[in-house]
Amino acid sequence: MKRLYIGLVALSLIWGTSFLFIKILVSSMMIWEVVFWRCTFGATVLWGIYIWHGKHQLSKLPWGSLLLVGLTNNALPWGLIALSETNISSSLASVLNATTPIWTGIIGLLCFGIRVSGKQWFGIMVGFIGIIILSDLGNSSLFKNGLAGIGTMVAAAVCYGFSSQYIKRHLHEVSSITVAAVTLTLASLYAFIFAEMSGTIKWSLVSDPSIFGALIGLGVFGSGVGIYIFYYLIQRGSAEFATMVTYLVPVSALVWGSVFLNETLTYQMVFGLALILIGVYLAQEMKDSKRGKQHEQQTRVS
Repeated sequence: MKRLYIGLVALSLIWGTSFLFIKILVSSMMIWEVVFWRCTFGATVLWGIYIWHGKHQLSKLPWGSLLLVGLTNNALPWGLIALSETNISSSLASVLNATTPIWTGIIGLLCFGIRVSGKQWFGIMVGFIGIIILSDLGNSSLFKNGLAGIGTMVAAAVCYGFSSQYIKRHLHEVSSITVAAVTLTLASLYAFIFAEMSGTIKWSLVSDPSIFGALIGLGVFGSGVGIYIFYYLIQRGSAEFATMVTYLVPVSALVWGSVFLNETLTYQMVFGLALILIGVYLAQEMKDSKRGKQHEQQTRVS
């Protein structure tokens, strides 16, 4: 359990900068260019980790499931996020992304027959209220940011909710690094096809130092290392727990701002942070002992 919380915090710190990097890249690149390059940079790192772990037997993998996850957890939502950030701010995008645990619970109930306890729903809602307080949405003009950007960001959150439950149900016997490396490679191929169809790839852009640096941050860490940790959290914890990282991403963004930009933390932010942490804890306390034992047996193989 301790490793799960460490992984959750580490992932939030990595993904806390992702929306900023996306905002930088979409100012110079087209949407599917951003997705293609972040997937390519991330997949390169993951295959290095894969080889280091000595993983083999790719021919025996459930390729149908991996193809679906590569589309719904990487290519499609990342394209939607990049599109949304052409219309809304990165901070609003991160808040809308925090609806992911809610969609994960709803989709798990409706599509996968996963029963969500009242305690878990309470934790999810407490965490989301903390997000609202932390972001001070009451003083922002939400709908002036563009309904198209809001809609595409919510659609990305729905994709994450579906794919997280699907991974937990159908890919729990495949190691986290294998799932991460293969699905990110497939997502890179999807994005390349979409980019070529729209004729948007400009290969020379990657040589620009600022773009290359943003791709290192977004691709290597946010997409490569981050996705590896995310799949680990799903397989060793639960889809609901893993997606709670979206509650911590705005918090980590505030931490980075405080450390590197000398931004101040208000009492309102601290209160919102406290609610988020309480929500994350309550949302994980959903399993009865029987389900916990079943899950432990399933994840030993990964």
